[in-house]
Amino acid sequence: MECGMVLTHLNVQPGECIVVKGTVLPDAKRFALNMGKTSSELALHFNPRFESHGDTAVIVCNSLAAGEWGQEQREPHFPFQPGQDAKVCVSFDAQELMVTLPGEQQILFPNRLGLEAIGFFSVEGDFRVKSIKFK
Repeated sequence: MECGMVLTHLNVQPGECIVVKGTVLPDAKRFALNMGKTSSELALHFNPRFESHGDTAVIVCNSLAAGEWGQEQREPHFPFQPGQDAKVCVSFDAQELMVTLPGEQQILFPNRLGLEAIGFFSVEGDFRVKSIKFK
């Protein structure tokens, strides 16, 4: 997947939110938001798949530790549409990461890495970022 944006040396604390606004590309196959300590230590790989890897209209969440992917969590609620704007908010605490989707639906994913601060954030694939806010 093509990497669109990488932010490093962040210090996002528990309870703070990363708000990403952008547009899903018209011919979107998939995109991903990644966050964690580094690119190889991801507490959350958030991967909406429109038509990719044999999946259709599903959100796949996972973690990456020491180069090893964890067990996938699949979410059937799929609020993204090709060609439309979308806003996603990601926050976390000691137990889990919370992703608020368009329509205020929320996905909870366990904080498998014991993440204490988000130092790395990237966006890749078929999503054009318009703005990122930290709040």
